[in-house]
Amino acid sequence: MSAEQAIRPDPKVIMRDPIHLAAFGFGTGLSPIMPGTIGTLVGIPLFLAMHWMPWPLYLMITALLFALGILLCSESARRLATHDHPGIVWDEIVGFLITMTPLLPDLLGGQVGAPLWFWVLAGFIAFRVFDIVKPPPIRQIDKNVHGGLGIMLDDAIAALFAAIVLVLLALPGLLFPAVTAV
Repeated sequence: MSAEQAIRPDPKVIMRDPIHLAAFGFGTGLSPIMPGTIGTLVGIPLFLAMHWMPWPLYLMITALLFALGILLCSESARRLATHDHPGIVWDEIVGFLITMTPLLPDLLGGQVGAPLWFWVLAGFIAFRVFDIVKPPPIRQIDKNVHGGLGIMLDDAIAALFAAIVLVLLALPGLLFPAVTAV
């Protein structure tokens, strides 16, 4: 068990402090099992609320949430006196939004050959796999970039890897027949 996992913050403190509350995914990061996975679930309704937006607006909001995450995660980690507490899941929420970017209706011609629920599930699984396994360079970034930027950046890179998986899955004929406009 790592030092980060051994620290169990008081849930009352997390839920009453706006910095911790946001960094802990509005309480989802307090889950005793798989807080990162549970926290990522917060990204699903957020994506569903945003996915109709034109992609430049979606990217702008996601970038703002990323920048806000650097501040939130840095301050929450500082207050907890740890580098990246497992309960800090703002990075997973934003990571899911980054993962889902290729599936915006304005991108890929809006033709992805499967229902939205399939892509949400595929994005969720792909992102969690890359975030947990941390293949290079994700592991190196996680270990060597500190503070809020380090907390956010390793998940952003994992999300980019997962987004590439979604793009590959969306290639016409790979999993689904090509969709043609009528």
